[in-house]
Amino acid sequence: MYDKLMEKRGVRKIIQYRTPTAVNVPQEVLDSIESYEYTWAYGDFFWRLASQYYGDPTLWWVIASFNRKPTEGHVKLGEVIYIPKNLADALGVVS
Repeated sequence: MYDKLMEKRGVRKIIQYRTPTAVNVPQEVLDSIESYEYTWAYGDFFWRLASQYYGDPTLWWVIASFNRKPTEGHVKLGEVIYIPKNLADALGVVS
């Protein structure tokens, strides 16, 4: 169905990546990283939070990974998520 559209746009191959997650990182390590508490609200997106807190929407995956939530669909309204204050500390455990 999309073959002609992709051909027209010059797309040869689409690669899907998985969001890195901190699933193998012990919870006490994550807890030791200073973070902001944020209550998830209607219309929230990881990319908006990354833009607001880090000035870069492409770092959305850091927040997602730190909370072990690969997409916004895994976060419930009213759920508290954590946004690492120090980006270098967060990257040290999730990348």
